[in-house]
Amino acid sequence: MPEISRFFGIVIKMFFSDHAPPHFHAEYSGQEALVTIETLEVLRGRLPRRALALVLEWAAVHRDELRADWECARSGRRLTPIPPLE
Repeated sequence: MPEISRFFGIVIKMFFSDHAPPHFHAEYSGQEALVTIETLEVLRGRLPRRALALVLEWAAVHRDELRADWECARSGRRLTPIPPLE
């Protein structure tokens, strides 16, 4: 699963040819959450409250880039790294 961003110990990844709805995987401290791109809703899993807040803040800023990477992942093309949250 390609890593597309990393910040504050959080790793953001996407699977190639993953299932709908469009989403990304956020990992932190051994925990994982799947977050939808359109609504920023947690589909499955969980993260500590502070880590989830950082993930959602990052995703809101980079939603267009996440959509583009989702399309690339669905078609098996290389994903573009997305800048971390600063």
